[in-house]
Amino acid sequence: MTKHKLFKLGAAAALTVTGVSAITSLKTARAANFTAIKRVKINYLPGKGLNIWTNYNKGKFMGYRAKDGTIWNVAETAVDKKGNLWYKVGTREWIEARYTVDVGMDTPASTNAKTKKSTAKNGVNNVISLGTVTKKSTKKSKATKAKAAKVKKAKQIVDAAVKKTSKKSTTKKVASTQASSKAGAIVALAKQQVGKPYAWGANGPDSFDCSSLVQYVFKNAAGMNLPRTTYDQVKVGQTVYQKSQANGQPVSANNLQVGDLLFWGSESSPYHVAIYIGNNQYVNAATPEQGTILQTMTSYFAPTIVKRVL
Repeated sequence: MTKHKLFKLGAAAALTVTGVSAITSLKTARAANFTAIKRVKINYLPGKGLNIWTNYNKGKFMGYRAKDGTIWNVAETAVDKKGNLWYKVGTREWIEARYTVDVGMDTPASTNAKTKKSTAKNGVNNVISLGTVTKKSTKKSKATKAKAAKVKKAKQIVDAAVKKTSKKSTTKKVASTQASSKAGAIVALAKQQVGKPYAWGANGPDSFDCSSLVQYVFKNAAGMNLPRTTYDQVKVGQTVYQKSQANGQPVSANNLQVGDLLFWGSESSPYHVAIYIGNNQYVNAATPEQGTILQTMTSYFAPTIVKRVL
């Protein structure tokens, strides 16, 4: 069985501590023993050290670093809120996994406890030392095999968590990008219809009524097949605003997104619909006298329902 001693923070630690001229005093952290689930090698920048933090989520820099190329025992793994993988290498010391590479469990951790001094630019000295790990060679046994199985299982759990987090993040980014692209196309096509006449029952592209304009724009700009009438269109998507549930307060432009559908009337009997294009403006096939126009929202003629379909 292999016995591991955690690094000690101080003049004889496996860290890089930066100071001016000379290090006068350093606090020594209590050493801790733990069973390593894996070993990693610092793969940062040549001659540079990797920052060590107090926690994997919003931790603070502890003032010392792990030297590039040194090997460390990992006691625990964790994934932060941004989906980044971290390794715990001490009682409360954490490093970012992306700056490390895995090494075999048979590879000894750094055992050089001598303090080395190297002069950096501008007269700044780096005190570098290596942590101590006591290794005893033993024959393979059932205990060793069980330990290897635990390490393998822990790695599988971490890999699965990282993969799941990464997949969710990628899916959200793709969905957001696609929605943004569709919204831009909808705004552009809706503006192109401004000036065309209004005709009740018309389906475009030369003339429209309010709901056929919505159906035409969303189909040709975003590939979305919306229902033909306002009675059915109001049933689609997520309800963002409903005057009857907002104590009569008009909808705020801060709550609207490009591509939202604005309705007038009740949810069971809407009589008009428009396409929100941003900047408190919307495009709609208004009346036979006005035709298809771009208008600015006012409290006098404010929508009573807002649906989000993107």
